[in-house]
Amino acid sequence: MPLNLIKKYNQLLDLAGLNEPQRKQSLLGVFNQDIANHPNFNFRTKKITPTPADGIIKMETLFTHLTTVMVDKVTRKREFDMNRSLRLHWVKFHIEEQKQNEMLHFSVQEPEGFRTYIYDKVEKYVVVLEPLRNKNEYYLLSAYHLTGKDAQRDKMIKKYKRKLNEIL
Repeated sequence: MPLNLIKKYNQLLDLAGLNEPQRKQSLLGVFNQDIANHPNFNFRTKKITPTPADGIIKMETLFTHLTTVMVDKVTRKREFDMNRSLRLHWVKFHIEEQKQNEMLHFSVQEPEGFRTYIYDKVEKYVVVLEPLRNKNEYYLLSAYHLTGKDAQRDKMIKKYKRKLNEIL
């Protein structure tokens, strides 16, 4: 749907009336415009690259992480997630720090390594970056809308309380 290419924060993309191929085409249009073909996709001064998969950096892997959710941790099976997909165009908005109020930017040490979070407290939307210590860049791991128990328990506020002194 071409109208999705002009949607702005905090509008939601129009996906409900689309069949699966149409939906994927529309989402890929937004993804390519905002992320894959963005010449200066940076958070602050650090370049952002897609998530590596088996040592290979793939845009398709990143697209999958931004539009699906893991439903089985053992098999790592993922399924389409409407909540993530409706907000796909919010990733660029938050990476570029276009919103100044009610935002948290912080890094924390997690069991799987260091993470940098961009959290919109009003919309309960989070962008997850993995800082690379030996380079001046990040991997974009995921972005999603907090729902259910994570939102009720203030998951991001708990992480923020453990924040490092600097953003990595």
